[in-house]
Amino acid sequence: MSPILAEFIGTAILVTFGNGVVANVVLAKTKGNNGGWIVISTGWALAVFVGVFSSQTFSGAHLNPAVTLAMAQAGKFAWGDVAGYVLAQLAGGIAGAILVFMFYRDHFKATEDGSSKLACFCTGPNIRNLGQAFFCEAVGTFLLVLPVFLMTDAKLKLPTAGGATSEVVLGLGTLGALPVGLLVFAIGLSLGGTTGYAINPARDLGPRIAHALLPVPGKRDSDWGYSWVPVLGPIVGGLLAACVHSFLLAH
Repeated sequence: MSPILAEFIGTAILVTFGNGVVANVVLAKTKGNNGGWIVISTGWALAVFVGVFSSQTFSGAHLNPAVTLAMAQAGKFAWGDVAGYVLAQLAGGIAGAILVFMFYRDHFKATEDGSSKLACFCTGPNIRNLGQAFFCEAVGTFLLVLPVFLMTDAKLKLPTAGGATSEVVLGLGTLGALPVGLLVFAIGLSLGGTTGYAINPARDLGPRIAHALLPVPGKRDSDWGYSWVPVLGPIVGGLLAACVHSFLLAH
């Protein structure tokens, strides 16, 4: 599988499970209606876990333009490959949102509140202060990217002939994606209460575009006045994390 296709599929899976749990909680007459923030945070953490392990072998599982840009800034990814990854992630976000809409179509019809329908696609602040929301998205993404950069492979020292030891890197397979899912879970529980923690431009902008284009019954506007926040905030946070990581390595 090509890296571009893997990024598309991984992001589509991420958004399908992530936005799917939001739809299950906020839309009318679902089995999970009013399940609450813990359910949403758990669902998003698992969505990240599944999306990452589905694509990490083929593309490194960025699934997030802020991560891709941060990787390039840190010298861990070629700048020439950035545009292809970002476009694939955005397309995956749109595809995942379309699938969620098709899956919960009857429940979108049964739901009267347009803002609840919009929440199944993209994020928004509970208190509308765009500057503060930008700060929250930047900090949340900084605390996503920096720990990922600081993450190290599990290693085991084994004895060799002559009494020396050799270090072996332990391959964790799909379990290697678990720390990233737990990190997103922590961000959702601790820092998600202000903006809904987009921390990913593709996860927010792609579904927002889908919301604008899809025939969602009784939908409200797509809140384009806020849309720049979950795009630029994560990008700034990710680039800052890359700079801090480079500084830490130099010292």
